[in-house]
Amino acid sequence: MLNQMDQVRVERFVEELGVLLELEAGAPRMVGRVLGWLLVCDPPEQSAAELAERLQASRGSISTATRLLLRMGMVERVRARGERFDRFSARPNAWDEIIWRREQFTAPRRVLRMGLEALGDEPPARRERLEELDALYAWWEQRIPELHEEYLAEHRQSGRRPAAQGSR
Repeated sequence: MLNQMDQVRVERFVEELGVLLELEAGAPRMVGRVLGWLLVCDPPEQSAAELAERLQASRGSISTATRLLLRMGMVERVRARGERFDRFSARPNAWDEIIWRREQFTAPRRVLRMGLEALGDEPPARRERLEELDALYAWWEQRIPELHEEYLAEHRQSGRRPAAQGSR
């Protein structure tokens, strides 16, 4: 059981993750709040009713948030034997799968190339912004496999559980 000071810190974390995902990813704040709570709650599986009570939110907003988090692969649905309702928990390797996905670089590059092709023979100054962005994504696309291997090697050396190894 958390003492009152730790409880305040947990609540602050949950709220800050909500704000972060809202500002950085454009997600509804409740999505970040639900994810934040699922990352720190005990027990790690929570029903929609428990989430609504803990986060002082409507069941509708909890339903929307959990549906989005399920679609994003950040949480999973769990049903305990004999229960007639679902519980939700944070997926352990979800962050690893998102961070190390090469598609996060290849998909934008495909779209950027469409823009460059559309500009065809336009002056270099007009193409420069897209070329610069494409070069940045190309750099990350090339580096991500090496960085992932380095990350896994460090975790193997430290004895910590390695991240999802097949998630590139």
